[in-house]
Amino acid sequence: MPDIYNLNQILHFSREQLLKTKIRLNTYNGTTDPLDEFKKDPKSLLYWNFYNTNTKNYNNTKYSIGLLDLKNGYWLLFTVAEITRDLNLFGQVGYEYIELPEYKPLFGRLIVKYKNSTQQMVRKAINLIDELEVLEILPNEFTCEDFKGYDNVRLSYDQLKTALERNQTYINALGNQKAVYLITDTKNGKLYVGSATADDDMLLHRWRTYIENGHGGNEALLDIVNDPLLGFEYIKKYFQYSILENYNRKTDDEYIKERERYWKDVLKSIDFGYNRNK
Repeated sequence: MPDIYNLNQILHFSREQLLKTKIRLNTYNGTTDPLDEFKKDPKSLLYWNFYNTNTKNYNNTKYSIGLLDLKNGYWLLFTVAEITRDLNLFGQVGYEYIELPEYKPLFGRLIVKYKNSTQQMVRKAINLIDELEVLEILPNEFTCEDFKGYDNVRLSYDQLKTALERNQTYINALGNQKAVYLITDTKNGKLYVGSATADDDMLLHRWRTYIENGHGGNEALLDIVNDPLLGFEYIKKYFQYSILENYNRKTDDEYIKERERYWKDVLKSIDFGYNRNK
Protein backbone atom coordinates (compact mmCIF):
# COMPACT_ATOMS: atom_id res chain seq x y z
CA MET A 1 0.00 0.00 0.00
CA PRO A 2 2.55 2.59 -1.04
CA ASP A 3 -0.09 5.31 -1.44
CA ILE A 4 -1.43 4.94 2.11
CA TYR A 5 0.25 6.72 4.95
CA ASN A 6 -2.15 7.21 7.85
CA LEU A 7 -5.24 5.54 9.28
CA ASN A 8 -7.66 8.15 8.01
CA GLN A 9 -6.70 7.37 4.43
CA ILE A 10 -8.50 4.10 5.16
CA LEU A 11 -11.36 5.41 7.31
CA HIS A 12 -12.04 8.63 5.38
CA PHE A 13 -13.43 10.53 8.36
CA SER A 14 -14.24 14.16 7.64
CA ARG A 15 -12.70 16.90 9.75
CA GLU A 16 -16.07 17.36 11.44
CA GLN A 17 -16.14 13.66 12.35
CA LEU A 18 -12.55 13.70 13.61
CA LEU A 19 -13.38 16.60 15.91
CA LYS A 20 -16.03 14.37 17.52
CA THR A 21 -13.86 11.22 17.64
CA LYS A 22 -11.55 9.82 20.30
CA ILE A 23 -9.01 7.02 19.92
CA ARG A 24 -8.53 4.63 22.82
CA LEU A 25 -5.13 2.93 23.05
CA ASN A 26 -5.88 -0.28 24.95
CA THR A 27 -2.73 -1.51 26.66
CA TYR A 28 -1.54 -3.32 29.80
CA ASN A 29 -3.26 -1.78 32.83
CA GLY A 30 -0.98 -3.17 35.51
CA THR A 31 -2.92 -6.38 36.05
CA THR A 32 -4.23 -7.59 32.68
CA ASP A 33 -2.88 -7.47 29.15
CA PRO A 34 -5.66 -6.82 26.61
CA LEU A 35 -3.75 -8.88 24.06
CA ASP A 36 -4.26 -11.93 26.28
CA GLU A 37 -7.95 -11.12 26.44
CA PHE A 38 -8.13 -10.73 22.66
CA LYS A 39 -6.60 -14.17 22.16
CA LYS A 40 -9.34 -15.68 24.31
CA ASP A 41 -12.20 -13.66 22.79
CA PRO A 42 -11.77 -10.66 20.45
CA LYS A 43 -15.15 -9.28 21.54
CA SER A 44 -13.86 -8.91 25.11
CA LEU A 45 -11.94 -5.84 23.99
CA LEU A 46 -15.23 -4.00 23.50
CA TYR A 47 -15.63 -4.03 27.28
CA TRP A 48 -12.21 -2.45 27.65
CA ASN A 49 -13.07 0.20 25.11
CA PHE A 50 -16.56 1.19 26.27
CA TYR A 51 -17.19 -0.03 29.81
CA ASN A 52 -13.83 -0.31 31.54
CA THR A 53 -13.55 3.47 31.52
CA ASN A 54 -14.48 6.60 33.43
CA THR A 55 -16.99 9.38 32.87
CA LYS A 56 -14.48 11.76 31.29
CA ASN A 57 -13.22 9.49 28.52
CA TYR A 58 -15.93 10.09 25.94
CA ASN A 59 -17.52 13.36 27.00
CA ASN A 60 -18.75 15.27 23.93
CA THR A 61 -17.66 12.35 21.75
CA LYS A 62 -19.66 10.80 18.91
CA TYR A 63 -17.22 8.17 17.60
CA SER A 64 -14.63 5.86 19.14
CA ILE A 65 -11.71 4.09 17.46
CA GLY A 66 -10.29 1.18 19.47
CA LEU A 67 -6.67 0.06 19.07
CA LEU A 68 -5.01 -2.90 20.79
CA ASP A 69 -1.35 -2.82 21.82
CA LEU A 70 0.60 -5.56 20.00
CA LYS A 71 3.87 -4.32 21.55
CA ASN A 72 6.94 -2.80 19.90
CA GLY A 73 4.95 0.11 18.47
CA TYR A 74 2.31 -1.92 16.63
CA TRP A 75 -1.45 -1.55 17.20
CA LEU A 76 -4.42 -3.58 15.97
CA LEU A 77 -7.71 -1.95 15.01
CA PHE A 78 -10.58 -3.84 16.65
CA THR A 79 -13.50 -1.40 16.54
CA VAL A 80 -14.84 1.80 15.02
CA ALA A 81 -18.14 2.72 16.63
CA GLU A 82 -20.70 5.44 17.17
CA ILE A 83 -21.45 6.20 20.81
CA THR A 84 -25.22 6.26 21.25
CA ARG A 85 -25.66 6.74 25.00
CA ASP A 86 -23.62 7.91 27.98
CA LEU A 87 -24.54 5.48 30.76
CA ASN A 88 -22.64 7.55 33.30
CA LEU A 89 -25.47 10.10 33.20
CA PHE A 90 -27.78 7.43 34.60
CA GLY A 91 -25.65 6.27 37.51
CA GLN A 92 -23.97 3.49 35.52
CA VAL A 93 -20.48 3.11 34.03
CA GLY A 94 -19.60 3.18 30.34
CA TYR A 95 -21.23 3.90 27.01
CA GLU A 96 -23.65 2.22 24.68
CA TYR A 97 -22.43 2.03 21.09
CA ILE A 98 -23.05 0.71 17.58
CA GLU A 99 -20.10 -0.58 15.56
CA LEU A 100 -20.02 0.98 12.10
CA PRO A 101 -20.60 -1.88 9.60
CA GLU A 102 -18.50 -0.40 6.80
CA TYR A 103 -15.36 -0.88 8.91
CA LYS A 104 -16.05 -4.36 10.30
CA PRO A 105 -14.01 -6.13 7.58
CA LEU A 106 -10.95 -4.32 9.00
CA PHE A 107 -11.46 -5.34 12.63
CA GLY A 108 -8.68 -7.64 13.81
CA ARG A 109 -6.84 -7.23 10.49
CA LEU A 110 -5.59 -3.65 10.16
CA ILE A 111 -2.29 -2.93 11.91
CA VAL A 112 -0.91 0.56 12.45
CA LYS A 113 2.50 1.68 13.61
CA TYR A 114 2.68 4.28 16.35
CA LYS A 115 5.13 4.99 19.18
CA ASN A 116 3.12 6.17 22.15
CA SER A 117 5.17 8.48 24.37
CA THR A 118 2.45 9.60 26.81
CA GLN A 119 0.44 8.03 29.62
CA GLN A 120 -2.81 9.28 28.12
CA MET A 121 -4.68 6.35 26.64
CA VAL A 122 -7.72 8.19 25.27
CA ARG A 123 -6.76 10.80 22.70
CA LYS A 124 -8.54 13.22 20.42
CA ALA A 125 -8.48 11.77 16.92
CA ILE A 126 -7.87 15.15 15.28
CA ASN A 127 -4.51 15.35 17.10
CA LEU A 128 -3.42 11.75 16.63
CA ILE A 129 -4.81 10.31 13.38
CA ASP A 130 -1.99 11.54 11.14
CA GLU A 131 0.59 9.74 13.30
CA LEU A 132 -1.04 6.32 12.91
CA GLU A 133 0.82 4.83 9.97
CA VAL A 134 -0.92 1.91 8.30
CA LEU A 135 1.52 -0.99 8.30
CA GLU A 136 -0.60 -3.72 6.72
CA ILE A 137 -4.02 -5.29 6.39
CA LEU A 138 -3.79 -8.98 7.23
CA PRO A 139 -5.55 -11.48 4.93
CA ASN A 140 -7.23 -13.03 7.98
CA GLU A 141 -7.99 -11.96 11.53
CA PHE A 142 -4.89 -11.49 13.66
CA THR A 143 -3.77 -14.52 15.63
CA CYS A 144 -0.50 -14.69 17.46
CA GLU A 145 -0.34 -17.76 19.64
CA ASP A 146 2.58 -17.88 22.03
CA PHE A 147 5.45 -20.25 21.26
CA LYS A 148 4.53 -23.76 22.51
CA GLY A 149 7.72 -25.68 21.83
CA TYR A 150 9.89 -26.56 18.84
CA ASP A 151 7.94 -29.77 18.20
CA ASN A 152 4.72 -27.77 17.78
CA VAL A 153 5.81 -25.25 15.17
CA ARG A 154 3.61 -25.50 12.08
CA LEU A 155 2.99 -22.06 10.61
CA SER A 156 1.63 -20.68 7.37
CA TYR A 157 3.52 -17.82 5.73
CA ASP A 158 1.21 -15.21 7.29
CA GLN A 159 1.44 -16.83 10.72
CA LEU A 160 5.22 -17.00 10.49
CA LYS A 161 5.44 -13.36 9.43
CA THR A 162 3.29 -12.27 12.36
CA ALA A 163 5.23 -14.44 14.82
CA LEU A 164 8.66 -13.24 13.73
CA GLU A 165 7.70 -9.58 13.62
CA ARG A 166 5.47 -9.20 16.65
CA ASN A 167 5.56 -12.22 18.99
CA GLN A 168 8.38 -11.95 21.48
CA THR A 169 8.05 -15.59 22.59
CA TYR A 170 8.84 -16.77 19.05
CA ILE A 171 11.63 -14.24 18.64
CA ASN A 172 13.26 -15.35 21.89
CA ALA A 173 12.82 -19.06 21.15
CA LEU A 174 14.26 -19.00 17.63
CA GLY A 175 16.96 -16.37 18.12
CA ASN A 176 19.58 -18.70 19.62
CA GLN A 177 18.64 -21.96 17.92
CA LYS A 178 20.24 -23.95 15.15
CA ALA A 179 17.87 -26.32 13.37
CA VAL A 180 16.89 -28.58 10.52
CA TYR A 181 13.56 -27.31 9.22
CA LEU A 182 10.91 -28.29 6.71
CA ILE A 183 8.99 -26.18 4.21
CA THR A 184 5.87 -27.82 2.80
CA ASP A 185 4.01 -26.77 -0.33
CA THR A 186 0.47 -27.54 0.83
CA LYS A 187 -0.91 -27.36 -2.71
CA ASN A 188 1.20 -30.10 -4.32
CA GLY A 189 2.86 -31.78 -1.32
CA LYS A 190 6.44 -31.00 -2.36
CA LEU A 191 8.97 -30.57 0.46
CA TYR A 192 12.07 -28.51 1.06
CA VAL A 193 14.51 -29.44 3.84
CA GLY A 194 16.84 -26.71 5.05
CA SER A 195 19.12 -25.95 7.96
CA ALA A 196 20.03 -22.96 10.09
CA THR A 197 23.54 -22.76 11.49
CA ALA A 198 25.87 -20.12 12.87
CA ASP A 199 26.69 -19.13 9.28
CA ASP A 200 22.98 -18.34 8.81
CA ASP A 201 22.87 -16.36 12.07
CA MET A 202 20.52 -18.93 13.61
CA LEU A 203 16.96 -19.98 12.81
CA LEU A 204 15.30 -16.62 13.49
CA HIS A 205 17.41 -14.83 10.89
CA ARG A 206 17.18 -17.72 8.43
CA TRP A 207 13.40 -17.78 8.51
CA ARG A 208 13.23 -14.01 8.28
CA THR A 209 14.85 -14.26 4.85
CA TYR A 210 11.90 -16.38 3.69
CA ILE A 211 9.51 -13.75 4.98
CA GLU A 212 11.40 -11.01 3.16
CA ASN A 213 11.72 -12.62 -0.27
CA GLY A 214 10.02 -16.02 -0.21
CA HIS A 215 13.03 -18.05 -1.36
CA GLY A 216 15.89 -17.45 1.10
CA GLY A 217 18.38 -17.85 -1.73
CA ASN A 218 17.24 -21.38 -2.63
CA GLU A 219 17.24 -22.06 -6.36
CA ALA A 220 13.97 -24.01 -6.68
CA LEU A 221 12.05 -21.55 -4.49
CA LEU A 222 13.53 -18.65 -6.42
CA ASP A 223 12.13 -20.22 -9.58
CA ILE A 224 8.67 -20.06 -8.02
CA VAL A 225 9.07 -16.41 -7.02
CA ASN A 226 10.24 -15.52 -10.53
CA ASP A 227 7.51 -17.52 -12.27
CA PRO A 228 4.98 -15.01 -13.70
CA LEU A 229 2.15 -17.49 -13.16
CA LEU A 230 3.08 -18.24 -9.53
CA GLY A 231 5.27 -15.58 -7.92
CA PHE A 232 5.72 -14.65 -4.29
CA GLU A 233 1.93 -14.75 -3.79
CA TYR A 234 1.97 -18.53 -4.38
CA ILE A 235 4.42 -18.97 -1.51
CA LYS A 236 2.39 -16.69 0.76
CA LYS A 237 -0.73 -18.72 0.03
CA TYR A 238 0.53 -22.30 0.14
CA PHE A 239 3.80 -22.63 2.08
CA GLN A 240 4.01 -24.02 5.62
CA TYR A 241 7.03 -23.93 7.95
CA SER A 242 7.95 -26.46 10.66
CA ILE A 243 10.98 -27.70 12.60
CA LEU A 244 12.35 -31.24 12.24
CA GLU A 245 15.18 -30.95 14.77
CA ASN A 246 16.49 -28.06 16.86
CA TYR A 247 19.86 -27.56 18.57
CA ASN A 248 21.49 -24.97 20.79
CA ARG A 249 24.18 -22.67 19.48
CA LYS A 250 27.03 -24.86 20.78
CA THR A 251 26.15 -27.72 18.42
CA ASP A 252 28.70 -28.16 15.63
CA ASP A 253 27.46 -26.81 12.30
CA GLU A 254 28.74 -29.82 10.37
CA TYR A 255 26.62 -32.13 12.52
CA ILE A 256 23.54 -30.08 11.63
CA LYS A 257 24.44 -30.27 7.93
CA GLU A 258 24.74 -34.04 8.31
CA ARG A 259 21.25 -34.17 9.84
CA GLU A 260 19.95 -32.02 6.99
CA ARG A 261 21.30 -34.54 4.50
CA TYR A 262 19.67 -37.35 6.49
CA TRP A 263 16.23 -35.74 6.31
CA LYS A 264 16.58 -34.97 2.61
CA ASP A 265 17.17 -38.67 2.06
CA VAL A 266 14.34 -39.80 4.36
CA LEU A 267 11.78 -37.41 2.85
CA LYS A 268 13.10 -37.76 -0.72
CA SER A 269 13.00 -33.98 -1.09
CA ILE A 270 15.70 -34.09 -3.80
CA ASP A 271 13.90 -36.69 -5.88
CA PHE A 272 10.38 -35.34 -5.48
CA GLY A 273 10.62 -31.96 -3.76
CA TYR A 274 12.34 -28.58 -3.95
CA ASN A 275 15.86 -29.50 -2.86
CA ARG A 276 18.42 -29.34 -5.66
CA ASN A 277 21.54 -30.59 -3.93
CA LYS A 278 22.60 -33.12 -1.28
